[in-house]
Amino acid sequence: MGILKRFTDIMSANMNALLDKAEDPAKMIDQYVRDLERDLGSVKAETASIMAEERRTKRELDECKEMIEKLTSYAEKALLLGNEKDAKTFLEKKGEYTKKESMLLQTYELAKANAQKMQEMHDKLVKDMASLNTRRDEIKAKVAMAKAQERVNQIGSSLGNATTALSSFDKMEAKANKMLDEANAMAELNQRKEETSVEDLMEKYDTTVSSDKQIEDELAAMKAKLGL
Repeated sequence: MGILKRFTDIMSANMNALLDKAEDPAKMIDQYVRDLERDLGSVKAETASIMAEERRTKRELDECKEMIEKLTSYAEKALLLGNEKDAKTFLEKKGEYTKKESMLLQTYELAKANAQKMQEMHDKLVKDMASLNTRRDEIKAKVAMAKAQERVNQIGSSLGNATTALSSFDKMEAKANKMLDEANAMAELNQRKEETSVEDLMEKYDTTVSSDKQIEDELAAMKAKLGL
């Protein structure tokens, strides 16, 4: 059966290898499971049909055996009553049912074997289906982890770009500090240059001379006071 072959192929194969070329392994494994669940439904229906055939053949076989027993009983009753002709008629009919019983027995045995095989295959498929569902959950969990890791990697890459931008800002700030330091140094030099100008020197000596005169005046006053 094609259904059974599909189950065998999937269950015996490496599921990860089957999903290598899939763009979205999670969706693909879900599709596999849906297909197999549908196929399992077909297997159930076929199994039920074969089991029903087994019951039908068993019922016909039982009815045939029952008729044989009845005909045997009627033949015995006919003989007891002295009706040998009737007994012979019952026995002839019993012979027909006996032949039919042989055919029905073969049919029933075949139907029984088929039903047993189908039930075993059905039970195995149910078990395999449970295993596949477990593997599906594991694969989907791995896919989710891979996607989460991919998002983390993307965020890490973005942070790397931000770090580069911050490094550029650091360089710009260092350059601005250097420019400010140079400007302050130039201002200091300019101030020193102004302090050594001629006007500054003139003011210096003017202040010095004025101070000396004041001291001399104070000294003369002190001498006069002391009578020197």
